[in-house]
Amino acid sequence: MTDITQSRQVAAAPDKVRGLPGHATVGTNDLDAASVFYDKLLAVFGIGRVLVQPDRAIYYGHRTLEFGIIKPFDGRPAAVGNGGMIAFEAPSRSKVDEAHATALAAGGSDEGAPVPRGENGTGPYCAYFRDPEGNKFLIFRSGADAA
Repeated sequence: MTDITQSRQVAAAPDKVRGLPGHATVGTNDLDAASVFYDKLLAVFGIGRVLVQPDRAIYYGHRTLEFGIIKPFDGRPAAVGNGGMIAFEAPSRSKVDEAHATALAAGGSDEGAPVPRGENGTGPYCAYFRDPEGNKFLIFRSGADAA
């Protein structure tokens, strides 16, 4: 079997745990302010801090690293990537709404209110925002709400 065939088999099995990405990070120039924003936003999903590296990074997750905010290792200022975006899957449409509202209330900016996307609004339910440093995020729910 080729790697491509194996990948397709894993992708076709909905009961399998996703293997990628391991975790994602965004850069920050103000770790303290960023942590206030992400503590509030990720609490919507029941996610908390799993690792803190003082004055360097904070990682969040359920049981392991899933997302982090970091000061760039090279010591240069953090900058927003053009075209980059991180997507968080929500268990329900109401969590999409709650996460979007929480992000805005915590200092983020709106990039697209929560609505169904796609042709005739039949696609996934999505909301877009930027964190206070300009990193772009998507919160989405595809299909029915999780039980």
